Amino acid sequence: MAEVSPSRTVALAVVSRARRRDAYARELLRAAPEMARLSLKARGLASRLVLGSTACRGTLDAVLDSHLRRPRDLEPRVRDALRIACFEVMYLETSPEVSVSQGVELVRTVARRASGLANAVLRKVVSCDRPRVRGARARVESALAGTVPVSVSDVALVAGMPTWLAGRLCASLPAPQAAAMALAQLEPAPAWVAANTGVCDAAQAFTRLRESGTAPVPVALPGSFLLEKPAALARSGLVGSVDVVVSDFGSQMVSRIGAPAPGTALLEVGQGRATKTILLENAAASLGGPAKVVAVDLSESKVELARERVSHGWEASVTSMAWDARLLDGPGLPYELDRSFDTVFCDVPCSGTGTMRRHPEIPWTLDPHVLDADNPDGLPVLQGRILEAASRRVAPGGTLVYATCSVLDVEDSAVVDRFLDSPAGRCFRREDCGRAPGVAAAPVPFQGMVRRWVLPSGDFASVPAADGPDGHFAARLVRRG
Repeated sequence: MAEVSPSRTVALAVVSRARRRDAYARELLRAAPEMARLSLKARGLASRLVLGSTACRGTLDAVLDSHLRRPRDLEPRVRDALRIACFEVMYLETSPEVSVSQGVELVRTVARRASGLANAVLRKVVSCDRPRVRGARARVESALAGTVPVSVSDVALVAGMPTWLAGRLCASLPAPQAAAMALAQLEPAPAWVAANTGVCDAAQAFTRLRESGTAPVPVALPGSFLLEKPAALARSGLVGSVDVVVSDFGSQMVSRIGAPAPGTALLEVGQGRATKTILLENAAASLGGPAKVVAVDLSESKVELARERVSHGWEASVTSMAWDARLLDGPGLPYELDRSFDTVFCDVPCSGTGTMRRHPEIPWTLDPHVLDADNPDGLPVLQGRILEAASRRVAPGGTLVYATCSVLDVEDSAVVDRFLDSPAGRCFRREDCGRAPGVAAAPVPFQGMVRRWVLPSGDFASVPAADGPDGHFAARLVRRG
């Protein structure tokens, strides 16, 4: 009888904890005391098993149920263990013999009597489902090379996502990009950080990151680093002190597209935890000095957190407040908002489909109806309402930036097109994101990285791929004088 590995035991503990608490798997991973006792290699495997089995939950359940006589009778903790084992068999390069043996022993730790069932089911997964995934992956790799069309069913299987979502991706993206996103979905995402220049410069941030053991690699934007050993960041204290902010490189590019001129007034809509606030001030500082930022968010708790974070370096230039962005064009505005701004940066609520490899719950919790353009309670209607309201606060000659972390056209270019066709949008014109002042002032290699993702319309739209940034969208609109 083999002994189950610590990585798989820890993965099961975290997955079961997430189910019982209805909590986010990644957050529980970060907080799990069991992870600290694992080696770096073991932590990597545990993370992949947790995040992968979460991201593929519905696909794994369908596979398991097809091999069970009475799927509804399966105990939740046994299903947790089988999902993890099934994910390893289907999607990782572990040998079938090892993954089946370890899966059986993992089930045995929670229900000894179920070990025989686990052995039978996992052997069927090896013979039936593992080859299906490999065949689909080969075809998606061919689509990546542009030699064959991309198949919705293949994208769904390779990425472990619902077929309807794969269909939306394939309808929104060129075939090679949809293929690249599917192939990257279950792979570890690169980890980037940016120096908070209100606290330390790029050289100081690099030194502190190197001393922390994160193995930082400078990239094309000064003060931005790719971490080769990101697991060490949690123990460094650099995130808590806000010496650095964790931010995907695509998000950093969008912040440069929205960079305000030094000393000008910027309204940030959807401040969240203030990561983009810091990035926007970084960008303004690189152009000559900080901007005067007023930032709003609907959540009082996020506003409090944002205030604490911007107190590290930007307290004098940033005002954070709770406000409903849909009311920016209405009466009764606070005096801080009842004015015109040189730049309005709208980071609107969205599906998050560009960040699914970092947020594995999205594929199987996202409601398809929330993406319907004509749904009055859906995201596109909300996004359009926020964009229209925020546009009222743009000064003549000022800039309006619309941003999401979605790769779906219905939330991106379609929202902007609808706005530009509306009475409120007719005084705006689209401008090339690649020519934004914050991009033009950056090093030439960075300019090239941004322009790689600029569409013929001038909008910016990155798409997840292996070793690349997440999916981010930005449109840059200038109000006619």
